[in-house]
Amino acid sequence: MNNTRRIQMFIGAMVAAGASATAYVAFYSHLWHPYFSLTVLVLAAVTSRMKVKLPAIDSNMSVNLPFLLTAIVNLSAAEAIAIACVSTVVQCWPKKDVGLKLEQMMFNVSMMALATSTADLVFHAAWSQGVPWSMPLALAFSTVALLLGQTVSVAAIVAISEHKSPALLWSNLFELSFPYYVVGAGITSMLQTIGTRAGWPLALMVFPVMYAVHRSYRLYFGKMMERTPAETPQARVLVKAAASGV
Repeated sequence: MNNTRRIQMFIGAMVAAGASATAYVAFYSHLWHPYFSLTVLVLAAVTSRMKVKLPAIDSNMSVNLPFLLTAIVNLSAAEAIAIACVSTVVQCWPKKDVGLKLEQMMFNVSMMALATSTADLVFHAAWSQGVPWSMPLALAFSTVALLLGQTVSVAAIVAISEHKSPALLWSNLFELSFPYYVVGAGITSMLQTIGTRAGWPLALMVFPVMYAVHRSYRLYFGKMMERTPAETPQARVLVKAAASGV
């Protein structure tokens, strides 16, 4: 079986998994929050285009994670998945002079649907009910599920396309992604603690924080690019990973 066929089969499997997980989780969605969900959607989409150029690589990272986690914590599963998918489309939408890569977009959206569905199930799992510090604990596990859902999928497709060790690829990608997820989970947890009943203003509070994070990352990575070697194992991983929306 040629490599292109393997990649197409993997993308097809990811699309099927994302669609199945979305259907299963959305079936249990009963509550709707039109104003809050619309606010989170807009902010997630806006921050998905707020990108930072990564050091030593020709790729970018967006800062919309707290809005995705806020959707998982406060909204129904269907709303959280819709926000994740729409913001992914916005993040990956090409510029005017670049053509749309349909297979890449399908993979990215399906990956986010599957990862968000899993994270939502983890956050609302019965085991976390009534446990001391249940919300921060559930948020931590949900963040881990979202991180694994993205990094494992990206490492797998890169391994298939490049004939490399998926374990090594995932390890490097996880190492690069983990600090950002810690920051995103911490911001979400703090805002939930101080404003669990704030509704849509809660989401607005996150935007200036993430703008500050974006500016800080730009400054930090800008300095790193002046002294980072052009080729490192982690850089090579993210060159491919960035093409998949991570």
